[in-house]
Amino acid sequence: MQWIDLLPPLLRGAEVTAWITIASTIGGAILSFAAGIGSGARFAGWRWLARTYVQVFRGTSLLVQLFWIYFALPVLLGISLSPTVAGVLGLSLNIGAYGAEVVRGSLASVESGQLEAATALNFKPVQTLWRVVMPQALVEMMPPFGNLVIQNLKDSALVSLISLSDLAFQADTLRNQTLDTVPILTLTLLMYFAMALVLMLVMRAIERYTVRLSGREVSR
Repeated sequence: MQWIDLLPPLLRGAEVTAWITIASTIGGAILSFAAGIGSGARFAGWRWLARTYVQVFRGTSLLVQLFWIYFALPVLLGISLSPTVAGVLGLSLNIGAYGAEVVRGSLASVESGQLEAATALNFKPVQTLWRVVMPQALVEMMPPFGNLVIQNLKDSALVSLISLSDLAFQADTLRNQTLDTVPILTLTLLMYFAMALVLMLVMRAIERYTVRLSGREVSR
């Protein structure tokens, strides 16, 4: 089988992988900020919920999480999810838990003098968070967030195990049908690398943008 004949199904799988990665990254970012801010919240209920979520999803396997959402949730609660929804949800919850620690650490890294200045200006806690702390913390968040996005892309290959026809699923199906292991896996490898490269460039651009907004000098 010619290499060119392998491209159409692999490209269809790559499209699914890209969509899953983007959707779960957005969902994970929302969860990251909610849990990261919640970890230091004054309200005990929010703080306990955020910390429990982070510990559970950082302390268990992503593969088991996906299996639980797709196979166990329908049995336990009667909620049946499509492979796409289950995959996006599982990846979002997982990357969100790791991202929450990035957010929490970045917020904590802001100098105490900044908080004291905000207090002297009679800022409310919400104003201090969004006007003083968050703009500075965002600069610190971007590099580790970039790493998490790339990791999320690579982790997305696990959704093939819940019958989602992503790039890994298409590659395995083709390999079983044609037995052309080397060309199929080589093309798959190159496609993952190309997607990772695009994501890296996007995250670098976002990082430079946040640096400019903060008024700092760009280090690279």
